[in-house]
Amino acid sequence: MSEPEPSVLFVCVHNAGRSQMAAAFLARLGRGRVEVRSAGSAPADAVNPAVVEAMAEVGIDLSAQLPKVLTTEAVQASDVVITMGCGDACPVFPGKRYLDWQQDDPAGQGVDAVRPIRDEIESRVRGLLLELLPAG
Repeated sequence: MSEPEPSVLFVCVHNAGRSQMAAAFLARLGRGRVEVRSAGSAPADAVNPAVVEAMAEVGIDLSAQLPKVLTTEAVQASDVVITMGCGDACPVFPGKRYLDWQQDDPAGQGVDAVRPIRDEIESRVRGLLLELLPAG
């Protein structure tokens, strides 16, 4: 019997930048071997346009994504919860692995400022994948 696929939840305040980028990178790089979620403690109305542009530059289309509200159920259903600047808004449950990736907030920034944030998030996601899927 095969191991169940790991589940990761990325959380930031607005779910319009950092968590959207991280989820998109994990979905692409994990190639269906990781269940991916993202949410925000105070979701925005839309994904940051500079984030959409920066991700399009690396071949990932976020234009149809919508920010989602953080729910207790999403946290409970995840093996790893990665906060990206949401502070104490994320509920904590025993048995979950929690990581805090401090990243600059792309809100209000242009694409030139978003690119290094995007690249750092991609690097961290690649490292996370090595931990989650060491044989892959």
